[in-house]
Order: sequence, then C-alpha cells, then structure tokens
Amino acid sequence: MSGPLIGMKVVVSAGPTFEDIDPARFLGNRSSGKMGFAIAAVAAQRGAEVVLVAGPVHLPTPEGVRRVDVRSAAQMHRAVMDALPCDLYIGAAAVADFTPRAPLERKLKKQPGQDVLVLELVRTRDILADVAAHPQRPAQVVGFAAETNDVAAYARSKLERKGLDLICANQVGLPGCGFESDDNALLVIDAHGDRPLGPAPKHVLAAQLLDLIGQRIRGGRT
Repeated sequence: MSGPLIGMKVVVSAGPTFEDIDPARFLGNRSSGKMGFAIAAVAAQRGAEVVLVAGPVHLPTPEGVRRVDVRSAAQMHRAVMDALPCDLYIGAAAVADFTPRAPLERKLKKQPGQDVLVLELVRTRDILADVAAHPQRPAQVVGFAAETNDVAAYARSKLERKGLDLICANQVGLPGCGFESDDNALLVIDAHGDRPLGPAPKHVLAAQLLDLIGQRIRGGRT
C-alpha cells in the first residue's frame, strides 16, 4: 500500500450534535453522519490511523477506525481536542452554533395561557477555528459548510475567518443530496479557487476529496 495518507493520523468529526433542553427534548439537526463516516472509511483503507468523533447517529463503525461517540457540541469539542495532535483534521460534523444556557433537570411543562416560549441560548465553542489556531495545528484543516443560499460566498468567508486550508460546501435542500441522503454534491474551495465534486454517492465523494487533499500533501501546500 502506498499513498500520502500512509502512516498519517487523521481525525474526522461527523454527524449532528444534540443540545439538551430538558430530559425529554433537545435541539438538533438532520445530519446523518454518512459523509464523515465515508471519509473515515476511505482514509483508513488508504493506510491512515483514523479517529472518528461521531455525534448521535446509528451507523456502523468503519473497519480500522477508532470511534469516539459524543452527544453535544461541548463533548465533540473536547473529543476533537483530545485527539490532537494529528496530521489532518476533517470537520464534517454539523455542530450546533448555539446551546441552551442551562438545561433543565425536569421536563419543561406548558403553563396555562402560555402561547410563547423563550429559550436562552449561548454560543458553542468553534471546533474548526480552535483546531486551526491550535499550537499543534494539523498540516491540513478541512471544514464543511451546509448552506441554503449564496453557497460559495458564505463558504469562502468561513474558510478565511476560521483559517482553514479547504472547505467543502453543499447546498441544503437539493433533491437527492445532502442531509439524510446517500448522495451529495460538493464545491471544494481553497485560497486558489474552487472545484465541484458530484453529484455522486458519498463514498465516491469521500475518495475524490481525499485525492484532492493527498495532492495538497504531496505538493506541500498549506
């Protein structure tokens, strides 16, 4: 076996996070984790040591991958930081931007005459930005951006603000692609331009994405 990932440590985060409101309810999203799991599987097949930090999903662990299960954004942040140092981090998870300030110990009940409920939310820690700014920063930090509009512009802004090497953008709501689907379509953006991948099955896109990252590694591009 040969290739740029041989002997490298790769950390992948995948799936949603669930932010608890009370023991019965949470804030979440529709991420299935399939894209991140596919990336982890292909990276392991190519000889990398892979740590997969997985949000609450029901997917089998890819062969040869060490899996760390988490639930919340805070737990995912801690698990990713604990997995450093590594050579490559790919943040494919759909991490909550906000979480309830103080989850309730008992189920929140409706009150007579109550028509509006206000939840106080606070920002979660930014995993991608913290990895990119870490003293033991991976050689390549790759993010994902799921957008509903102005996909390229929002993704490029995220790339620059967070100090990433690559970002993979996809449009939420395209028929047959993205969340809860086996297929996807990505626009891979770096400082030099962008390249579309797909539509294709997620395991095919995972291989194509790792090909692009491998080219960057071989070329010494950061």
